[in-house]
Amino acid sequence: MIITSKSNPLIKTVASLSEKKYRKQHGLYLVEGIKPVRECISAGCEIDRIICTEQTASLFPSATIVSESVFKSISDEKTPQGVAAVVKMPENKLKPPSGSCILLDCLQDPGNLGTVIRTANAAGYGEIYLINCTDAYSPKAVRASMSGIFFVNVYQGCREEILGVLSGVPLICANMNGENIFGFSPPEKFCLCIGNEGGGISEEVKDRASYTVKIPMRDTCESLNAAVSAGIAMYALKNKNQR
Repeated sequence: MIITSKSNPLIKTVASLSEKKYRKQHGLYLVEGIKPVRECISAGCEIDRIICTEQTASLFPSATIVSESVFKSISDEKTPQGVAAVVKMPENKLKPPSGSCILLDCLQDPGNLGTVIRTANAAGYGEIYLINCTDAYSPKAVRASMSGIFFVNVYQGCREEILGVLSGVPLICANMNGENIFGFSPPEKFCLCIGNEGGGISEEVKDRASYTVKIPMRDTCESLNAAVSAGIAMYALKNKNQR
């Protein structure tokens, strides 16, 4: 049976996952594309269902099949591949990190957030704490994470809650007035803090910082993109620890 109506209750629910309030209400988010869906399955994520068009149904035998027009109505992609997984959001209760981690303070661009998650996974940071950030499970953030979202633990909470579970973990804040990160020797376990794209790190987080570091730049450059800064800092700090 092929679903051909956009008014189908299932389709309406899946389409609603483009909005944060419905993702939260249903506890679900959407993963699109053949490779991301396969990686989602391999990662052991809890998948509610897979939705395919007829052209891709042979790749996922147990999928719900929909028409091309119906799939386009639920897709966030410009050129949909005809495969999407409806995935249950992990219920990550706040707890202290098991190793070095990342704290993102009010990051608002989903592309930046997804890129940070992607890089954190690549660099070996398994825990990411979010204070008043954009939704890590929005379609754009999930896409930008390039499957990284499946392999890290994302924790969300208010500033007091997050700083509470990080109590005892040295915070390293990225700030232009800090010490050159390439000459800095981090402690064995730390939390790298990255701030808002325009405003930087909040005063509350700065006040808790044990260290402040900067990425040196030419005078002709005022600042770096938040995700780029995070990536450089992640690898610089990890490399120091691994020597």
